[in-house]
Amino acid sequence: MFLKRKNNLVYAAFSNLSGFPGLFHGVFTRQGQAGRQEIADCTGVSDLVFLNQVHGKEVVVLKAREELKSAAQNPVTGDALISRVPGAGLVVQAADCQPVMLYDPVTHAAANIHSGWRGSVAGIIGKCIITMKKKFGTDPSDLEAGIGPSLGPCCAEFVNYRKEIPEEFWQYRDQRDRFNFWQISIDQLKAAGVGEKNIELANICTRCNPHLFFSYRKEGETGRFATVIGLAGKRQ
Repeated sequence: MFLKRKNNLVYAAFSNLSGFPGLFHGVFTRQGQAGRQEIADCTGVSDLVFLNQVHGKEVVVLKAREELKSAAQNPVTGDALISRVPGAGLVVQAADCQPVMLYDPVTHAAANIHSGWRGSVAGIIGKCIITMKKKFGTDPSDLEAGIGPSLGPCCAEFVNYRKEIPEEFWQYRDQRDRFNFWQISIDQLKAAGVGEKNIELANICTRCNPHLFFSYRKEGETGRFATVIGLAGKRQ
């Protein structure tokens, strides 16, 4: 992952997702005024689609331009977005949770996942990939994946893990009750059929880098940073 600057905004990008014609993606930092209009101007997409995120595993699919326009005006409830409509900027907001981006260069379907710890243990990543397979014919082995800045294994302490996190995930815990959710996501992507060489990890802990990204664990009440992926296109 590397930093880029455009229109006075600083955002992070994944090496494996960069270079695909017509695809834009970015993880917007706290540097600059990254409001909705500024992000739209920077990305080149015509419609930014936000979600009412609820830390669940609901996947929203936008297959038609009419669905895109409706969702852009009236956000729907869910924690993952999939579309291949040109002009759809799929947005996830986070402040420690993992934004996980997916792109299928064969079918041109893109996805953005809000994977907090609740969504992670509920399997939202696997569900999103299954949905891409059903709705767009995606072969998971074609997918490129990027795991964005989020709470790292250095800081993801869960003192009540026995009540909160299923036992099958305890193997990712260290002696200080810190969980490696980065590795959980990598393993979930691989289990869903994504090749390990196609997975890029930002390796940036939000709690350790509050100058770049919002962190609830670090700051308590705070904002959220936006991550966007989609195919550029003009409003029709």
